[in-house]
Amino acid sequence: MADYVAIVGENVADVLMGPTRVGDGTAQLRVFSGGGPANTAVALGRLGTPTKFISRLTKGVLGELFVERLRNSGIDLSLSVIADEPATLALASVAADGNAKYDFYAAGTADWQWQPDELSRLELDGAACVHAGSLGLVMQPGGPMVEELLAKAREHATISIDPNVRTAIANAEMYRKRIWRWTELADVFRLSEDDLVELFPDSQLDRLFDSWHEAGTSLIVLTRGDRNAVASFQGKRLEVPTPSVSVVDTIGAGDAFTAGMLHWIFQTSHGGGRLSDLDEDQVFKAVSFGSHVAALSCSLPGANPPRIEQLTREALAKLTV
Repeated sequence: MADYVAIVGENVADVLMGPTRVGDGTAQLRVFSGGGPANTAVALGRLGTPTKFISRLTKGVLGELFVERLRNSGIDLSLSVIADEPATLALASVAADGNAKYDFYAAGTADWQWQPDELSRLELDGAACVHAGSLGLVMQPGGPMVEELLAKAREHATISIDPNVRTAIANAEMYRKRIWRWTELADVFRLSEDDLVELFPDSQLDRLFDSWHEAGTSLIVLTRGDRNAVASFQGKRLEVPTPSVSVVDTIGAGDAFTAGMLHWIFQTSHGGGRLSDLDEDQVFKAVSFGSHVAALSCSLPGANPPRIEQLTREALAKLTV
């Protein structure tokens, strides 16, 4: 029986630089637990979805920070492993409009150093959905091993992928080489408008969507910040309004969006296959719910997704078939 959602990927320490300098060449910094997959897991756990996180958890003070956040969000860490390598750091600066830019410190860090036996031993028969993405899916040597795990899980689980493009650390060509394989594996494929511009600046959106559907992806979602999201479900396009919100920063917004969609899929018992039983109205509700979760996340600093009790009645009304 499918009774949980599994997330595979990295933890990252988001080091947030304040808008003003202290002086004399110093600045105030705040450290938040982050990383796209970890953010998605936390958001799912806070929404009430049973969630297992598959990661390489580093030791030391940052590892303790990661584990505290995950466990406080109700995440099952029994499938994760303890790693000797250091944690990945992302130095984030936030512009006046809330958008964040990152400098990464990731060479030789724990997140990508998967050993073959660490993933091949896993049995995910109880997973309704398995989600992966971000750097953990593109970095070597771990990326191909994560792909193998997804291919194995696809026999019984809905697969979700979010490329979460970070060309500061992995160049665009690395993503373009792998994205066709990812769209063969994925049932749900979410990307941001920034991702699209980085990877395919001159491509027609409809042509890209159609090629990804032909590869095997049922549901493609393009998020566009405060503009309407665009969903393509089995070739049919629809726009979904984005709720208005006072933005503090956009850190983790896409991860919260993905978690909202996966929560909807799990709670309405649509996980476990190729989403063939969904219709356009249900897709609209799933994407709309993801948009509400992301909007609330943007109203708080760092990747701080909401708990289910913080959602509005309008958002909760989307949790129906």
